[in-house]
Amino acid sequence: MALLALSCIDRYEKIKKELYLNEITGIIKYHQERHNLRRLAYQSAWMFLINRLLYEESLEEVIMNELCFVEEARRELEELSRNVDWKREKEENETRRKETKEEVVLLRWIRILNCCFFDCQLHNEEFSGLINNIVQLYRASRDNYRDISEKCIYLLRIAVENFNVKIDEILKGRAVDAILEEIQQRTIDDGMAFDGMTFFFIFSLRLKEEGEECEKDKEERKVLKRKLFEKMEEEGREDRITSFQGILVFLQKKYHNELLLNISDYYVNT
Repeated sequence: MALLALSCIDRYEKIKKELYLNEITGIIKYHQERHNLRRLAYQSAWMFLINRLLYEESLEEVIMNELCFVEEARRELEELSRNVDWKREKEENETRRKETKEEVVLLRWIRILNCCFFDCQLHNEEFSGLINNIVQLYRASRDNYRDISEKCIYLLRIAVENFNVKIDEILKGRAVDAILEEIQQRTIDDGMAFDGMTFFFIFSLRLKEEGEECEKDKEERKVLKRKLFEKMEEEGREDRITSFQGILVFLQKKYHNELLLNISDYYVNT
């Protein structure tokens, strides 16, 4: 309960590092060795620590390397996903459905990952595995847990915006496939549409820029781009991509972070 209370402290609240660092890292390490905490308590310790990143950049080394955050988050998502009944029947009033403990913790882990992708500037080789777990979570939740699947698409978008997540890790994690699958949906809300378009906008820029940085990788990048567009064409998705080319120009020149239009109006549903 104490850890849960700590995790509810607003991330914008400044707290001196000496008041918590040794104790919180000690709790996390002890659990990693002995598995003595319930899942919500362990996740709460991480939430408190990640929230402090906003003002304490020096925490990155501890979080990413000493405590192996990415590996732990990947494992937690994988285990929690196995304990959710993804095939449950839809209920008439979703707002009255009681969330399971696993769902609550999953959603809180997603919040933690949001903060991680926004605030953390260190690279980690485990990113591709974490991206893949987010993709799997999206696919599992897509039919009956749209609140979770929407947050997964948003996570993939901010992951590609974080240049410390390498483009190869985005590809290995199958994030492109997941975004394409969502765009193919016949009904898609404006938020998901915006996240999908932004993902491809940033992805294409990075694919070009990072490919130009290394002559050796140039041909490999061209092959990857060609395969991506061939895949879209084979699966009949090129019309949907073409249908919002105009709005991508709008995004690039004016309002990259916010749209005042109904994005779904720009879709051509075939």
